[in-house]
Amino acid sequence: MAREFPRSRRIEEQILRILSHVLRSGARDPKLHQAMVTEVRVTRDLSVAWVYVTSLDSDAGQEELLEAFQRAGGFLRSAVAGALSVRQVPELRFRFDDSLDRAAHMDSLIDSVVSREPDEPDEPTENGS
Repeated sequence: MAREFPRSRRIEEQILRILSHVLRSGARDPKLHQAMVTEVRVTRDLSVAWVYVTSLDSDAGQEELLEAFQRAGGFLRSAVAGALSVRQVPELRFRFDDSLDRAAHMDSLIDSVVSREPDEPDEPTENGS
């Protein structure tokens, strides 16, 4: 019987849980305490894990957050190595996830369109359409 999830998907979910736990409890950098891992994607050969991160602090800059993750990269990878049972621990590469910002922008666009009052009500034309 085939497995429900491929191995790479299970590894992604495990890395996400491990990193989330480490950020809540073991990170020393205050910027990382306000950070959140939103998604993890691993390559087919499991050699690289792309870790998508965002900040709960609206004042934190994208570059500063990525630099903080780069500085803590060795610590985070060793935490993953200790909790993950794989032969080779994937290299962690960090990317900023701006999906929350894009979602907020889309919400504001939708709200602005909904709040507009129509200039003229729709009236049928002479040809009936």
